[in-house]
Amino acid sequence: PLAYATKSDITLQRPDRLRVITSGDGPASEFYYDGKIMMAFAPAENLVAVANAPPTIDATLEAAYHSAGIYFPFTDLIVADPYKDMSKGLKLAYYMGQSHVVGGTTTDMVAYIDNGVFIQMWVGAEDKLPRMVHAVFLDDPDHLRHHLELSNWQLDSTVPADAFGSSRAANANKIPFAHPHP
Repeated sequence: PLAYATKSDITLQRPDRLRVITSGDGPASEFYYDGKIMMAFAPAENLVAVANAPPTIDATLEAAYHSAGIYFPFTDLIVADPYKDMSKGLKLAYYMGQSHVVGGTTTDMVAYIDNGVFIQMWVGAEDKLPRMVHAVFLDDPDHLRHHLELSNWQLDSTVPADAFGSSRAANANKIPFAHPHP
């Protein structure tokens, strides 16, 4: 399988605000959720899909996935209760030790199998923030992989009220909020 390297800038405010701006080698995209609506915007094409959204980030991420195939590989890390989300299908977990290589800090390395995915995660030993995640889909014949590097955590920072919408996206050409491969 071919993979693009992407960068996602994520801003969230619990319980009902999310922005994901994705750039990289593939097509750029923007996702906005303001507590009432969700917008998926393709800036290069000037296309936007808009739909009513559930009242929480977690429910909106699930609705976006089921209705339009929108998936973020970091979803398990931004839901309200990551442990609850990850432990539903947990089959095996173990502690690997510490690393002094990832994220410029000491991290605890853990590995686990969750819903057919083998995951290795490096978590800050002191701040408990994820720094790197490597996931392999075990049932995929090509063993599709996700490799995430997480950085620039800014907890409890002030977020402008207009951060969870985009006038450019709101004025783009409208398309249905639907799965690309029905």
